[in-house]
Amino acid sequence: MSKPVYVLGGPNLNLLGTREPEIYGRDTLEDIYARLRSQPGAAGIVTRQTNSEGELVSWVQEAGREASALILNAAAYTHTSIALHDALKTLKIPTIEVHLSNPAAREAFRRVNYVAPVATATIAGLGAFGYELALTAALRLSGQEES
Repeated sequence: MSKPVYVLGGPNLNLLGTREPEIYGRDTLEDIYARLRSQPGAAGIVTRQTNSEGELVSWVQEAGREASALILNAAAYTHTSIALHDALKTLKIPTIEVHLSNPAAREAFRRVNYVAPVATATIAGLGAFGYELALTAALRLSGQEES
């Protein structure tokens, strides 16, 4: 049995659908996760969200042991968490960073990114569709893509 893809989300993503929909869209995080679960190859996908930095770091470490690939929207921790950077740096699995908006086109503080230097790839600015692209990439990079 192949290992699952982990999809982890950071702070405030639980507010998707109502928080600044002009920036983040109207889809809830559960809407996004449900679409991912319906994609080919997504059997056993693990989806989690937390507002806690320590919990997110622990899940990243778990993904390193248990997952075939990681899709991560670290949200605000992207711009602040060296602990998250250090945890990601230990991974030997494909890691796809996802952002609903394009942080580079927003406030200057969002241009600091502790995730990108240790991620395999970054998808930003495509809204919820970015997650679907990330899953396709994660499956392909981990050798699990269905033909």
